[in-house]
Amino acid sequence: MQLNYIGNAAIVSASGQTITMLDPSDGKPFDSIQRSQASDIDQAVRVARDCLDGIWSRRSAAERGRLLMRLSVKIAEHADELAAIEQRDCGKPTRQAMADALALSRYFEFYAGACDKLHGDTIPYLDGYSVMTWREAHGVTGHIIPWNYPMQIFGRSVGGALAAGNVCVVKPAEDACLSLLRVAQLAAEVGFPAGAINIVTGYGHEVGDALARHPGIDHISFTGSPNVGTLIQQVAAERHCPVTLELGGKSPQIVFADADLEAAIPTVINAIVQNAGQTCSAGARLLVDRQIYEPLLERLGNAFEKLRVGPAAMDLDLGPLIRQSQQQRVWDFLSDAHVANIPMVAQGQIVDEAPQTGFYQAPTLLRDVPVMHRLAQDEVFGPVLCAMSFGDEDEAIAMANATRFGLAAGIWTRDGARQFRMAKRVQSGQVFINNYGAGGGVELPFGGVKSSGYGREKGFEALYGFTTLKTVAIRHG
Repeated sequence: MQLNYIGNAAIVSASGQTITMLDPSDGKPFDSIQRSQASDIDQAVRVARDCLDGIWSRRSAAERGRLLMRLSVKIAEHADELAAIEQRDCGKPTRQAMADALALSRYFEFYAGACDKLHGDTIPYLDGYSVMTWREAHGVTGHIIPWNYPMQIFGRSVGGALAAGNVCVVKPAEDACLSLLRVAQLAAEVGFPAGAINIVTGYGHEVGDALARHPGIDHISFTGSPNVGTLIQQVAAERHCPVTLELGGKSPQIVFADADLEAAIPTVINAIVQNAGQTCSAGARLLVDRQIYEPLLERLGNAFEKLRVGPAAMDLDLGPLIRQSQQQRVWDFLSDAHVANIPMVAQGQIVDEAPQTGFYQAPTLLRDVPVMHRLAQDEVFGPVLCAMSFGDEDEAIAMANATRFGLAAGIWTRDGARQFRMAKRVQSGQVFINNYGAGGGVELPFGGVKSSGYGREKGFEALYGFTTLKTVAIRHG
């Protein structure tokens, strides 16, 4: 049984109740976590505030950086352990779980180096005045972490907040939080003071709601669904608490006739099958120039049929989905496709070794999906790629922008002028030209427009969101 981690100590929740953890690969219980309540959040916030007002506020930026670097090194040393935890908890294939552990280490490495680079400004003003700006931490920041990339999102969110001088109270998803509990222990081992990082587990409607409402939380970072994001905004607005929201996407991959298909095809496939399609920035819509629509779909179909799905430990192309309800969600979307007579081009295969009780879904390629159909508008959050054709740039842009989301976009063309035209016109927080994802990009600001949220995480830009600006004007004559 796993306990909350508050003030560098493992603590049983006030309720004494637990939540059973299921292994997505076979659907069987393997551990349990605390079912925390509002009183547990209150305890974590009080401990965090004591840390902030005490030892943490006296740490220089350089000292914070050294601590973050020590944690980065410690995580790298324990990468195998963390990957194994994440693999069982989330159903990630071995390669993906290891990549996430190493990305977590890299986030803390990056923010370690950024701590003492966050500067204010001096402003030319009236004669006899000196005016400057200071960047100050919000204080106690709340972080609600989803289940699809616990380690990576912890790194980009908590890493940035700590670098800026905040202390953190973290509510991980009840489906996947074991790796974060272990990281908090590692942080204590390298010298983080009690209260700097606090992990409180439980259900979103109980402990997540309590975290968002707590008057001692000075900033909220949330990654999840638009519906929950709206609720968090409403709750935060009642006390004028700033929020950073990353709320998903329905990202297009736009492939023109002059594209390098040898480079595009494997990237397009990876962008939808990585993490079994449970990725906010998944390239879920494939917009193809009509001139190459048929031959490209043929090649993609052949590639899809070779994809294999199985238990996480087999390290195949895809592992299982996170839980049965997510599996059912994907099935419902595919049922809608069947009812609407949307053609299926190809599917991958679930291997015979996959337990019937696991939460598996074969990667599926659909074609001629109507632009306004649910499949082209809403997040499936599974390995389903929806292809459609366009005639020219204007039609491609109209299709790409015809959703409420705007998180990421991929543009495939050798035409340099077209690259810039499309990048300017597509409504998206990130645009990738002749690539997708840029290798993870810890350094690259990440966030969306429209219903994909606002604010930025990752990169140096995240530090501005985790601080507030103070202007100081001195009249000296």
